[in-house]
Amino acid sequence: MYVQKNKEMETSEIIVGLDIGTTKIAAIVGRRNEHGKIEILGYGKTQSIGVRRGVVSNIENTVQSIKTAIEEANQRSGVDIEYVNVGIAGQHIKSIQHHGSIIRENNDIEISQDDIDILNNNMYNLNMSPGEEIIDVIPQEYIIDAEQGIKQPIGMLGNSLEANFHIIIGQTAAAKNIYKCVRKAGLEVVDLILEPIASAEAVLGEEEKEAGVVLVGIGGGTTDIAIFQDGIIRHTAVIPFGGDIITEDIKEGCTIIIKHAEELKVKFGSALASENKEEEIVAIPGLRGRPPKEITLKNLANIIQARMEEIIEHIYYEIKNSGYEKKLIAGIVLTGGGAQLKHIAQLTEFMTGMDTRIGYPNEHLASEVPEETISPMYSTGIGLVIEGTARYLKEKEKEISVKTGTKKTKIKTKRVKKEQKPISFLKRMQDWFEKDGVD
Repeated sequence: MYVQKNKEMETSEIIVGLDIGTTKIAAIVGRRNEHGKIEILGYGKTQSIGVRRGVVSNIENTVQSIKTAIEEANQRSGVDIEYVNVGIAGQHIKSIQHHGSIIRENNDIEISQDDIDILNNNMYNLNMSPGEEIIDVIPQEYIIDAEQGIKQPIGMLGNSLEANFHIIIGQTAAAKNIYKCVRKAGLEVVDLILEPIASAEAVLGEEEKEAGVVLVGIGGGTTDIAIFQDGIIRHTAVIPFGGDIITEDIKEGCTIIIKHAEELKVKFGSALASENKEEEIVAIPGLRGRPPKEITLKNLANIIQARMEEIIEHIYYEIKNSGYEKKLIAGIVLTGGGAQLKHIAQLTEFMTGMDTRIGYPNEHLASEVPEETISPMYSTGIGLVIEGTARYLKEKEKEISVKTGTKKTKIKTKRVKKEQKPISFLKRMQDWFEKDGVD
């Protein structure tokens, strides 16, 4: 189920996105209005204690942080939150491209959703390395009787149905730990959604996806990449570096404590040393009995620029590795908390030669939303609401089409789902949770 309990408002389409990040945990409560825009009903944010580079390192601390964020979102929205769409990322995530095909028994019958489901679900049977699981299967384009580039095959005729797939793979243990934390916080997981895909839904327009664009989400522990071209997701990757490593560099380079390093980065940090002057100085409070420490903004920017150049080099490598470098007309869109760093767009443009802008999650939002949420740091959380809403509506359409179909169609749909649909990764985790009595 996707609904939340609340007596005062219609809640059948209220969706909650839960972004479990390295730096923060954010819960966003939203719903789609009559104009197709997302209304933010409430949100909660707390420091993430227990997550490193997108992977849970301490169960109890993570559970407590989730509870705090959910409670805050509860109070702001007036919604009793029970079900959440959870973002999954981390350095363990990787993706592959794969081709699948089926031969249809009767090519005089139109291709149906059942045919699509069979083809898509066959991908879950691919052999993975020990400890890895297929988290999501994303169809890119379909091929009917050698006719390529078909985006919507339903209703067409054909003997063979093929497709190119983008397959998301993750470590079983890492995903189980995320699921376990959410359940221990008293919540039910509706869906696990790859974070760069969620962020893309929040900050990219359809024209950009069509023209070709790179979405780069710079988080605390990781940098997520999603490449779109011709409206299709072509490549995803996770780089195990983010804003936290920049803070660590500042701490070491300026010999100050981590708290002051983070404050320096946020308030005075710049990704371009040339934009700062030697005489610009900031004083950091000294430790007990010690005088304040003076740091030049030029030196601070030098430290930040060195690490940002390394991160951008990794991003550019993934762009070239995707094979779409020359087809990305819309350039690069930077989002996530790390995208708020001054002059980061200029440095990215200088190093890659690609047009770059900062992505704010207001592409699909209603006009009146909490001002704080229109920030790159909330892109993933808002994207989880948008993607969760889209998946909910898709499931609803399927239910309606089955209910309005003929008796024969109903029986066929039920049979295909029972025999052909594999147990999803999320369902396997739910079964594992119940079987082992984990709490």
